[in-house]
Amino acid sequence: MGRRKRKVVFAQQVTVNHEVTGYLGKKAVLPCNIVVTEPEVQVSQVTWVKEIEGRRQNVAVHHPKHGQNYPVERNSRRIHFHVPSLTDATLVIEHLLMTDEGTYSCEFATYPHGNEIGTTNLIVLAKPTSSAAAEEVKASNVEQPVAVCTSANGKPPARITWQSKLNGNSSVETTNNPDGTVTVTSRYNLIPTKEANEQQITCLVEHVALPQAESFPVQLSILYAPEVAIEGYDDNWYLTRNDAILVCSARGNPTPVDFFWTTTNGPLPKSVEVQGHRLLVRKVDYTVNTTFICQATNRVGQVSTQQIILVRDQPVKSQSRNVGALAGGIVGGILALAILGIIVFFILHRRHARASKGSFDPKTRPFGNGTAQPPKHDFTELDRPLKPATGRKPEDEDDEEDYREEEREERRHPPYGYAPRHREDEEERFDQLGPILRFSPDPHGYEYDDMESQHDGSIISKTAVYV
Repeated sequence: MGRRKRKVVFAQQVTVNHEVTGYLGKKAVLPCNIVVTEPEVQVSQVTWVKEIEGRRQNVAVHHPKHGQNYPVERNSRRIHFHVPSLTDATLVIEHLLMTDEGTYSCEFATYPHGNEIGTTNLIVLAKPTSSAAAEEVKASNVEQPVAVCTSANGKPPARITWQSKLNGNSSVETTNNPDGTVTVTSRYNLIPTKEANEQQITCLVEHVALPQAESFPVQLSILYAPEVAIEGYDDNWYLTRNDAILVCSARGNPTPVDFFWTTTNGPLPKSVEVQGHRLLVRKVDYTVNTTFICQATNRVGQVSTQQIILVRDQPVKSQSRNVGALAGGIVGGILALAILGIIVFFILHRRHARASKGSFDPKTRPFGNGTAQPPKHDFTELDRPLKPATGRKPEDEDDEEDYREEEREERRHPPYGYAPRHREDEEERFDQLGPILRFSPDPHGYEYDDMESQHDGSIISKTAVYV
């Protein structure tokens, strides 16, 4: 049903809508009423007149005696009065056509005032029918349309825009149809590349007859020749290997479905079986030690590629083991070096610790590693200088005589060119020291081998001497 605008009341008290909007194929209602306030005023006839290209054309007439007449639509009953009346002349137009659009006048023939007129402008809108689709084009370096969006039979013309992340542009074409509607065609243009294939863009259609914009996604279709690669060769084709496979992988638009296998030497070996885009080698022998060729074809063109096959006498698994062993040896060597470094560090650390523990005061003697119990010794305080002991046994005297004889011999032949000190000199030195404590389990005699070397190169006395 048509959309009604504000009512207009003329001076002659005729009430109409200044503008009525209807939609193509739907019904439109043009209200028209007259209010008679004077008893002497009489309405004799009601007439609807349409202005067509500057001339007036009666559309509908109502007479109280002769009834209704529709000069334009005599038999279709597409146009008629809502209620046949001399005061209510509302006109109904069914199944609106674009030709129904125009200016309509509602006229009341009255006596004694003459005609009372009200004017209504009828606007007919046509909701467009829209669609969008991709246009198949071959990949090239020349810009061309890759998608088209059409909004047909609309009134007024629709507005078309594109949403796209591609670097393209659009062009618009408008066509006026015989029925008064307009068809709008928009094309999206870009340089077609294989990378643009299957990319999606969106057509947006806006129109006054639509509650909201309509969107139409389009997936581009760029045709390009196949891109071919042979897969499946692992560089381990050895004699007697079973069921080795080569696969001819091909991309293209349209998708390649026609594959042809051959070799650079001509026909395929007898041990090879073609399975479409697959090549099955039942049993590897020297006849497949060749170069295989795969050719893929689509509507755009055909492309081929090659794969060289080297047949080995033995599988390469042993080489894999050697590589694994080499890798294991490298890792083991690294671990061994790390462990050796830890051991060396530990030894040096222990030596350093022992060296630091070996710096003792010369008046003390270390006992073992510092944890063992020290040996027990007898301490005897001497209240006289060190001299040969008296009252010794005969064997002690013999030892003393032997010692003196050795001493005399050393004086005559001093070792290393140094004259030894005389025993009496030693005794004089000890006489100067006075009474001391002797730290020795043997209280008799004087020991010469009481020195002990340390880790830092120094020598300390085993005998503790207190001054």
